[in-house]
Amino acid sequence: MSTSAVRAPKSAQPARRESAAEFLPPVFYDRDTERVARDLLGAILLCESPDGPASGRIVETEAYLGPHDPACHAVFGLTPRTQHLFGPPGVSYVYLIYGMHWCFNAVTREAGHGSAVLIRALEPIEGIALMRERRRHPQRDRDLCNGPGKLCQALGITRAHDGVSLSDSALTISRGERVPDETVVVTPRIGITRAAAWPLRFFVGGNANVSRTPSTLSRSTPVICETDRSFSP
Repeated sequence: MSTSAVRAPKSAQPARRESAAEFLPPVFYDRDTERVARDLLGAILLCESPDGPASGRIVETEAYLGPHDPACHAVFGLTPRTQHLFGPPGVSYVYLIYGMHWCFNAVTREAGHGSAVLIRALEPIEGIALMRERRRHPQRDRDLCNGPGKLCQALGITRAHDGVSLSDSALTISRGERVPDETVVVTPRIGITRAAAWPLRFFVGGNANVSRTPSTLSRSTPVICETDRSFSP
């Protein structure tokens, strides 16, 4: 089974606008997953569709480290569902949870490893009216993209975007303003039961668009070693 990137069907591939955006190249993702998760904060996620563009600033991420991480889908091996999780770096991995919500991930590290960053929340930027319509008009704009399923619904991300290049498709991530370390908060990942204590959730402190953080979770500021892959249960 091939692990190479594939293009989405034509319906998910409208002509991309000419833009001055600097798309993050594959080499950006070919690094330790926890570092990519931290460095994606502040970047811009854009999805273009026949209905129009929708984008937001990434304000919350989670790292899933690979086959040694019990919470990562790589533990199930290479399957039709997980094939794009195994790379190459810089492609999307989109999957369905609870039979109803899409979740979007940016694949990291070398092809064949099986690691990715889950994008958990965005601060809406472009296409807000379209987001409201797709999200059935929530009372607050902060509720448009403050969760992985919500942001996929708001931006129109579906399985059709699974495996596309994040620098050359209708679904892209471009550079934004770097978030200073002193404003980044790190907690354990949420909504999982395996390896639930690992501190691999990163978010912009004080940002109203971040998903709710359980009061029982410990918090810290990031101290990340470029070569550290030693998290264990």
